[in-house]
Amino acid sequence: MSLSTHVLDAALGRPAAGVAVRLESGPGNGAANGAGNEWAVVAEGHTDADGRLSGWSPGAGVHRLVFGTGAYFAARGVEAFYPEVSITFTIGDPDEHYHVPLLLSPFAYSTYRGS
Repeated sequence: MSLSTHVLDAALGRPAAGVAVRLESGPGNGAANGAGNEWAVVAEGHTDADGRLSGWSPGAGVHRLVFGTGAYFAARGVEAFYPEVSITFTIGDPDEHYHVPLLLSPFAYSTYRGS
């Protein structure tokens, strides 16, 4: 099983490089969460020059990707509405690849399950 993401800056029409991304495992997803009542950080990183981040293997269960969108726009001197974007999703089949793209602008975002 593998997980990847791709962040595109729709306002610029190009990949969003250097966006901080945090992968968290949801409550009840096993020992990594201690008592099972809180989100646990599994991995952290930044998107590369092509706006991509890959190589994570969180396993089955509920997870979320948290993107540091406010810091990304602030570094470019752009006012933004969302300080972060959190995408919660379920990995059902740990043998599949999961891709979670984020299309981003200062005042809107969208996502979908990619391939």
